[in-house]
Parts: sequence; C-alpha cells; structure tokens
Amino acid sequence: MNLLANLLTSASLLLGFASLLFSLRRDFTFACWAVIIAVLLDGLDGQVARKSPIASPFGKELDSLVDVASFGIAPAILGYMFIYRDFYFYAAAALFLYLFSSVVRLAKYNITPKAELVNYFYGLPTTASGGMLASFILIFRKKEGILLPASLPVIFMALVLLLAFLMVSRARYLNLDGLKQLLGNKVKFWLLILGILLVLTFFLRKAGISIFMLFSIYLIFSPFVVKRLNSNL
Repeated sequence: MNLLANLLTSASLLLGFASLLFSLRRDFTFACWAVIIAVLLDGLDGQVARKSPIASPFGKELDSLVDVASFGIAPAILGYMFIYRDFYFYAAAALFLYLFSSVVRLAKYNITPKAELVNYFYGLPTTASGGMLASFILIFRKKEGILLPASLPVIFMALVLLLAFLMVSRARYLNLDGLKQLLGNKVKFWLLILGILLVLTFFLRKAGISIFMLFSIYLIFSPFVVKRLNSNL
C-alpha cells in the first residue's frame, strides 16, 4: 500500500511539473487541469496510505515536498504567466508570499501531533489553495489576443494574499476523516453526485466556475463545520 501511495504522490509531482511546462508554453487550460487533477491524486494517495498497517515517514515527507511543487510553485507560476507578461515587483512579491506560506503550512503540518488533527487541519490545505488558484484561472483562460478584464490582476492578487494568510492561520479546515464523519454513510453517494456534476460542467465548458465554487464553499464554511463537529464530541 505504501508503494502505491508513493506512486500516486509521484504522479502528482509529474502533473505539477507538467503544469509548469504548460504555463511556460502559455497553454493555460492544460496547466490548470494538471494542478486540479493533482489535487485529486493527493487526496487519493492519503487514503491509500492509511490502509497500510505501518505508517511510512518517507511517504509523509515525500507528500509534503510534492505539495510544495504541485500546489505552491506550479500555481504561482501559472498565475504569473497568465496575468502578467512583464516583470511586476508587487505581483512577484505576493506570489512569493503565497509560496512561502505554503512551505510554512506544510512544515507546521509535519510537526503537529496526529492527536491534534482528529478531523481537521490547522490552516487552509495547500491542495485547496492550489486548486482554487488553478480553477480561478480556468474561468478566465483565454486565447492569444483576447484582453483580460482590467480589474482581474487586482482580484487575483487579493485572492493570492487571502490564500497565503489562510494557509498560515489557525483556522481549522475539514480533512477527509472529518468529511466522512460529517456525511456518515452517504460519502459515496455525494462523491458520485459530485463526479456527475463535474463531468456535466466539463462538457458545458463551465468546469472552472463549478470547481472554483466548490473550493470557495470549503474555504468559507469548513471552519464553521469543524467547530460544530467538535462541539458534538
């Protein structure tokens, strides 16, 4: 099981690397999807690893290093290449802060005792922040020669700074165990419904909006759900 989990983690790294290459080629749709699929693989590798009777410290460290590349570096470069053609100091500074916050978030996670992470994480997970940036860009992906809205760089930078703050905050966000506790025996049913909706929105070319809304719901409501779950324990 640990080998399979590490293979899935490595696949997530490959997708992060592919996103970087696509961003440099200005193939933004593929770059966005590479990050979003990496988010799914990151959730899957964690579930596979938990089925192993022996925990793997190597797998934990590998997962964190891959998360830095796939959900820290890749979304930052994707956002910069999409919105800016020339060097802008403030944009570079904001995206570096985002990257630094993702590294700090993962370092704090690695040293936090598991007993404190029963059904939640401290700080917004890097997977959620990376997926949110990628889905935001997926909404506005463009062909060469089409101008972006004039306000988009400001909105994007505000989103980057918000995500950077939330990653290093003490806000509590649901993990998969918390989600299972919340949904009970209906987890598979809701995952099926979610999968169907995502497929439909993909064919309707509205996938970016749907995925961004899902991440937004998680970002806004998850801390309140965690508080409610823990008050019932």
